[in-house]
Amino acid sequence: MHALFVTADHFEDVELTSPQAVLEKHGYQYDIAAPKRGTVTGKKGVQVEANLALNAVKPEDYELLILPGGKAPAELREHPAALAIAREFLKADKAIAAICHGPQVLISTGLMRGRTATAYPEVGPELEQAGVHYLDEEVVLDGNLITSRTPDDLPAFEREFLRKLDPTDDKP
Repeated sequence: MHALFVTADHFEDVELTSPQAVLEKHGYQYDIAAPKRGTVTGKKGVQVEANLALNAVKPEDYELLILPGGKAPAELREHPAALAIAREFLKADKAIAAICHGPQVLISTGLMRGRTATAYPEVGPELEQAGVHYLDEEVVLDGNLITSRTPDDLPAFEREFLRKLDPTDDKP
């Protein structure tokens, strides 16, 4: 199983590094894609290496898309390749895990109407304007879409994306 993080500078550090550590712990492979290959820096200074540029991503190579929050989604939602990746996952009904401001990328695809999701509270009205049923809960599941609000919700968020990767795996 292979996961894909899509991010940019100013991501919420722990919303990338914690899921990254969980994937590593459970033996899953992942790639990190950003507008260009190289170092990407979080809001609090954590640096990760993006081994792929967004325009090099082949969505069919991945089972899970992870969209960390922070300020990165505001940039990504303006990037055609990021939106193309998210659209492909949504159209193919592949697993997507978006936390905090991450759902902004999904909103910008124009494919969220009728879905149910959560996000950082200030993103709630934007979800509703896009025709999404917004719930203020730690984790919201809608088919293969997993959304959470804040870093405090990471345990539930990670538990649910692990279930999507392997429904038979009950390990924390």
